[in-house]
Amino acid sequence: MEAIIFIGVQATGKSTFYKERFFRSHVRISLDLLKTRNREDKMLQVCLETQQAFVVDNTNPAIEDRAKYINAAKARKYQVVGYYFKSKLNEALGRNSQRLGKENIPEVGIRGTYNKLRLPSMEEGFDRLYFVEIDNGTFVVKDWNNEV
Repeated sequence: MEAIIFIGVQATGKSTFYKERFFRSHVRISLDLLKTRNREDKMLQVCLETQQAFVVDNTNPAIEDRAKYINAAKARKYQVVGYYFKSKLNEALGRNSQRLGKENIPEVGIRGTYNKLRLPSMEEGFDRLYFVEIDNGTFVVKDWNNEV
């Protein structure tokens, strides 16, 4: 089974990437959808108990944020894959400014996430890591090389 963890500030394409790549194969675990950590924890447990592939579609900026999912997935023998989304602050703010309604995140929220953001590493327990960027509206996925 596969557990995928997205990493990156808001407005870097994580949810759109999920819809394009994993909608038909992985359950989406997202605070945007579930609204509370309690609901998120329950959804994660159901996926683990039923051996369902899942994607954690949150910002997951800190090592501690990711550890919760990595440890739980590893305990159930999942392969853990991380996707780091290019998180240039000015680009994320620009994309966010195009969002309407509740999808538009206050700038202070994006800046706060950016300040907490730590690059992922294999030492955290990932089996594979990838770097994702948007080039002319298309996602480009590259193998992780610890250089962003």
